Amino acid sequence: MLAELGLNAVRFGYGGHLLLDGVDLQIEKGERIGLLGRNGQGKSTLLKVIQGVLELDGGDISRRQGLVVAGLQQEVPKDFEGTVLDQLESVLSKADLEGGWEAQMRIDQAVSELGLERGALAQSLSAGMKRRVLLARALVMDPDLLMLDEPTNHLDIEAILRLEERLLKRSGSLVFVTHDRAFLRRVATRILDLDRGTLRSYDCDYATYLVRKQAVLEAEAKEHAAFDKKLAKEEAWIRRGIRARRTRNMGRVRALEALRIEHGQRRETVGQVKAELQAADRTGRVVVRAKRISFSYGDKSVIRDFSTEIQIGDRVGLIGPNGVGKTTLLSLLFGDLEPDSGEVEHGTRLEVARFDQLHSVLDDNKSVMENVCADGDMITVGDRQRHVLGYLQDFLFSPEQARGPLWALSGGERNRVQLARILARPCNVLILDEPTNDLDVETLELLEDMLVDYPGTILLVSHDREFVDNVVTSNLVFDVDGRITEYVGGDASWQDQARARAKPVKEDSRTQPQDEARARAPRPERARRLTYKEQKELDALPALIENLESENSKLHALMAQADFFKRPGPEIVEATTRLASLEQELREAYDRWEMLESIATG
Repeated sequence: MLAELGLNAVRFGYGGHLLLDGVDLQIEKGERIGLLGRNGQGKSTLLKVIQGVLELDGGDISRRQGLVVAGLQQEVPKDFEGTVLDQLESVLSKADLEGGWEAQMRIDQAVSELGLERGALAQSLSAGMKRRVLLARALVMDPDLLMLDEPTNHLDIEAILRLEERLLKRSGSLVFVTHDRAFLRRVATRILDLDRGTLRSYDCDYATYLVRKQAVLEAEAKEHAAFDKKLAKEEAWIRRGIRARRTRNMGRVRALEALRIEHGQRRETVGQVKAELQAADRTGRVVVRAKRISFSYGDKSVIRDFSTEIQIGDRVGLIGPNGVGKTTLLSLLFGDLEPDSGEVEHGTRLEVARFDQLHSVLDDNKSVMENVCADGDMITVGDRQRHVLGYLQDFLFSPEQARGPLWALSGGERNRVQLARILARPCNVLILDEPTNDLDVETLELLEDMLVDYPGTILLVSHDREFVDNVVTSNLVFDVDGRITEYVGGDASWQDQARARAKPVKEDSRTQPQDEARARAPRPERARRLTYKEQKELDALPALIENLESENSKLHALMAQADFFKRPGPEIVEATTRLASLEQELREAYDRWEMLESIATG
């Protein structure tokens, strides 16, 4: 089969080490390729090379004749003006696809799937909505080869699911960069790994890739250890003196020089972020309690009659469409906003740290180290003092980057700066508003592990389904009408429970069809007495309800444990399924008890 596009020995760099060092790649028709690699390794650069917008330092690119390539731009273009509709029509015009029913169908589909308003002025949109418009521009092109760089950033879960469905139905090829592991697992048919200038292809799913990648790193470590042992032996030999300089040994001396050169050119594995959360003194049992709070922006009701109690150690996810009020609720709960009605009570000894998706706590005009350590150059981490440059190296910042301006950093690097700032201060309440955007998968997994082990209270806003599943123990799910419903468990769990609640009440072995009909029907005008069977059922219902509530409480306590969602998948599924079933049984038991009591009391 003729490849859509091929890279042959491609080399590219911005000075220093090459980002792409002799890269070979073949992209076949219909492939969906996930591109992985640490921040700064050159993933976005590779996408630009494939699109032909960068001039190569070496190698060449071959394309199938007539191949159409389009991609999601990271930067907002200078001509980003007019309405959303103008933006979509302009890219179709450049591809000679303007007008006609097909163009209109593509626009309708993109606008619907991404929640855009045709008449909205593009230049006045938020940064997140501008990203959606840029994604829509790429999708309406429906190119032979689609390039997407972090397409799930700023999308809510529903939009991500619609995007997944759209990409799975495409017949064209796809290359995408993402940190969203659930998206990667579902969409990718092949994995590319970009590491220290070398591109490796793994023709498998993401789970298999992780195993194979680890094997590659272990083999490389053994090879380097053997090389270093040989080099050390030769260095010891040369230091023994004049014998090494005899003519018959000069070949060995030259071989040693070659070993030194090879060692100097070695590109070591990029380090892992080294960090840990510092827990402050414990709060009281109740962290925050909201009593029937409501809040509106003008005529738009955002939060309506909401009550909750968040206790020490709770890990609460906030889930809902963009703009529904998740960040507003966090501001209401922790004093940045006052509710229009209702009240909020705070617990004692709260030390709150907050990760802001807009990075508003960071100052572009200051250096990285000034953003993390405002005064001096020493920082207290745990019970010891550290120089801020050494501390920032734990977050993979070189001394040059640490002293440099914040504005020069990428989105993922800015996230690491904000994490470094948060982790430098003890806290017992951690508020994370979209912390996963632009993080590479390795840093994301490290953050995940830190949060699982953190003893404090966590409130998390994230559209990363796997991250939510692994971190939270309950969710507050927002509806567009301002209502908020609480569910136990992670992302998959609340969706299962929501579907169970939406289903009609099923017939139960304890409930006969005629009894169900009577339960739904108006109470008869003439009172009747309970039958013998109904009286026995009524007498047994309190004990049944007590047993169900006891089991329900035990399951809630089990699922609230910090390590619950690290258990094997079947155990988690069994517990969450049983919880949904218990809640249904309790509702049925209470309804039945109420009906039988009403008959018994006349």
